[in-house]
Amino acid sequence: MSGGVYGGDEVGALVFDVGHHSFRAGYAGEDTPKTEIPSYVGVSEGDTAAPMDIDGANGNGLGLSSDVKQFGKKYTIDTVNLTVPKVGMEVANFLKDGQVEDWDMFEKVLDYVYSHSLNAEAEYHPLLMSEPPWNARQKREKLTELFFEKYQVPAFFLAKTAVLAAFANGRSTGVVVDSGATHTSAIPVHDGYVLSQGIVKSPLGGDFISMQCKQYLEEKGIEVIPPYMIASKETVWENEKAKYTKKPNLPEVTKSWHNYAVKCVVQDYQQSILQVSDGPFDEEQAQTMPQLPYEFPNGYHQEFGTERFRLAEPLFDPSGLRGVGTTMLGAGHLVTTSVGMCDVDLRPALYGSVIVTGGNSLLQGFTERLNRDLSAKTPPSMRLKIVAVTSTGERRFGAWIGGSILASLGSFQQLWISKQEYEESGKSQIERKCP
Repeated sequence: MSGGVYGGDEVGALVFDVGHHSFRAGYAGEDTPKTEIPSYVGVSEGDTAAPMDIDGANGNGLGLSSDVKQFGKKYTIDTVNLTVPKVGMEVANFLKDGQVEDWDMFEKVLDYVYSHSLNAEAEYHPLLMSEPPWNARQKREKLTELFFEKYQVPAFFLAKTAVLAAFANGRSTGVVVDSGATHTSAIPVHDGYVLSQGIVKSPLGGDFISMQCKQYLEEKGIEVIPPYMIASKETVWENEKAKYTKKPNLPEVTKSWHNYAVKCVVQDYQQSILQVSDGPFDEEQAQTMPQLPYEFPNGYHQEFGTERFRLAEPLFDPSGLRGVGTTMLGAGHLVTTSVGMCDVDLRPALYGSVIVTGGNSLLQGFTERLNRDLSAKTPPSMRLKIVAVTSTGERRFGAWIGGSILASLGSFQQLWISKQEYEESGKSQIERKCP
């Protein structure tokens, strides 16, 4: 089996990196994904008689609509389409704990990515896909079966997100601290393999911080009105009531869709305002820091001070959280626990390469605080080095970039599971070829 059939210069492999917040896809060898679409999908009861249809893929050539109809369900995919209010459209996610849960929805998203986002024909492109290190065996087999049977890909490979993030940073050994939407995890990688006994994860991720922000805004009586409800607004300062005009005759949207729209506003607030303090949160010190202004979609404008630091603090010190107890671990604690569960001989190499990745790690001050927390906990005999790229794109797309590098390497070409191998040995190949 020659590498030229897949790799080489003839046909570009595709790289899919699926996260709880978004789905990144593009061609191997490129610097950034070609497309990034939300992992959230709008589901509404469609016309029961309607055949399955993705407009644009069926020859109308326009590719404007992304509504997919099937068996009385209509799926709405991609950022723009999802932000348009529609009557009775629920918003759901096809992932749970990083693993595919709703396969029908996942297939609709794949159809959309192939036909609209990449405009590529699946049967011509080998596919490298990322997966969480705790992905269950039956899910891995089902993925293999789906891509070979339905999409007829010529070759397929599943790679662990942590390994890919390490490759993207030019490392094959290290602890990968991945802070994403649903959780923050520390995953030790040695020579390109995940050491599964050392995986430690905590549910303190971006979504958790969004929830904290939302609670805080509610307690302060600050209304979060999504842009779809606003016709016009005036900027008003703190202590004044927001003056905005509500759009007339809005469609009756579902609670889940409205919550999704609110969450988008809260996430923007979170990314613009929040900052991780250099050391453990100190109210007095936080009061000396400059305040940052933020204007909500309804025109309400306020400057935020100490809460900027207080809301981000649980990522590193969850002890102050109400009703959580001591079971949660902060980011620094995750790393020391993870390294402590690995072989003594490997620990110097792991501490010498702590790789930071994931969209939530872009919170201002995240890496500096991690460095400080770990410096205090690392044994004096170990040399600590934090590896974190400064560019936001590279940090957010770490696993995708690692996949892009890996799938375009000449030495990788004999590692693919080929269609021929799949036909001879079936889906169990995945356990042997993609450890």
